[in-house]
Amino acid sequence: MDNNNDIIYNAKELGTGKTLLLGLQHMFAMFGATVLVPIITGLSVSSTLLFAGIATLFMHLVTGRKVPVFLGSSFAFLGGYAAVKAAGVALGYTESISLVYACVGVACAGLLYLVLALVCKIYGSKNVMKFFPPVVTGPIIIAIGLNLAPSAINNCTTNWAVALVAIVVVVVCNIWGKGMIKIIPILIGVIASYVVALIVDPSSRAAVVNSVSNAAWFGLPFKMQDTVFGLFFSGNVNWSFLLSSIITIVPIAFATMMEHVGDISAIGGTVGKNFIEDPGLHRTLIGDGVGTAIASLFGAPANTTYGENTGVLALTKVYDPFVIRLAAIYAIVLSFCPKFAALIEAMPSATIGGVSIILYGMISAIGVRNVVENKTNFQDSRNVIIAALILGLAIGISYSAAGAITFGAVSFSGLAVASIVGIVLNAVLPGRRKEYMPNEENSSSLGKY
Repeated sequence: MDNNNDIIYNAKELGTGKTLLLGLQHMFAMFGATVLVPIITGLSVSSTLLFAGIATLFMHLVTGRKVPVFLGSSFAFLGGYAAVKAAGVALGYTESISLVYACVGVACAGLLYLVLALVCKIYGSKNVMKFFPPVVTGPIIIAIGLNLAPSAINNCTTNWAVALVAIVVVVVCNIWGKGMIKIIPILIGVIASYVVALIVDPSSRAAVVNSVSNAAWFGLPFKMQDTVFGLFFSGNVNWSFLLSSIITIVPIAFATMMEHVGDISAIGGTVGKNFIEDPGLHRTLIGDGVGTAIASLFGAPANTTYGENTGVLALTKVYDPFVIRLAAIYAIVLSFCPKFAALIEAMPSATIGGVSIILYGMISAIGVRNVVENKTNFQDSRNVIIAALILGLAIGISYSAAGAITFGAVSFSGLAVASIVGIVLNAVLPGRRKEYMPNEENSSSLGKY
């Protein structure tokens, strides 16, 4: 850890102007990936920004304002949203109503964080993490990315030239970019591809102008009918579909909770503090889980700890959590501007596809990294069997004719089946279970760039 004199733990030393700009930089760092999730899923951009900000502020409250972390949209649940949305459309529901059912599942997944937080508090983190070693979480993460990849290709086919602009710009900025350019390659790629689409495609330009001009400058970030509360108040709930949605999505939380452990370790390593010990892993899990549950109830995506902002911390060497809270406040303010949301929602499909190819591929690559860096032994047949069944079930079921395994009125997605099977096999098969307590060098980030 670099302990030179440039490190700042109190942003007040910089003055008000520089502190405000640092908060703005953190907002831009999380922005590209955070707004991409609602664009891909069909959820509300405004609601996403609002509850990313609220969830971040809640995380800082529950952790005693000690952890400089931002909670933004999680890509890990995209497969779950897609599966539930497809199932709902098959039953005759609109995509928006189907997404509300998916949000119920994500809210339940958020509550699972509280269960793990309680167990960590009672039994200690190391005793809990041994049930979720890299041989289980790695293949699950790999399967998430592979299951999502076809949707990115479908978006790219609408205009491959525009999609390639996004891909090339992201790669160039990430590999050769300096300073802030290297921190926000996704955002720059989206902007560049968006501008090119507006120039070469008159229909896209007309759609953007029409959408933005008709939007108000100020408005509420969400509509009650698009929330979980609206679903239950309607009195017209399909309980079997609701149960199926919950079972499909909740197992994804096992992978995202492991991601949470890695990210908190990475943040601690960056700023030179052990946040798993103080304020404690149980507190950070509570912040993440409650933030996800509340966001989902109001029709926003699941939240997760954001590695982009950890990158900004390392770049600026300003480790004061206050600047992260400023970014959260900025996000909340922007959420009340429908004109801004309209500009984001009118983004061409090819732009989304180009960026998504990289993001989805990186999810799978991070799963590989998770396995490799933790030195998982694949000469052990026990580990080979666990990984093989997870990958075979997750991908095979998803691309089968049915797309799911059905028991009565309840359908299990490939990812849900694979997650359950992997966790159970790791628990019952003989052999040493490696504890998963990643350090700052081996942490990985799932569901975001």
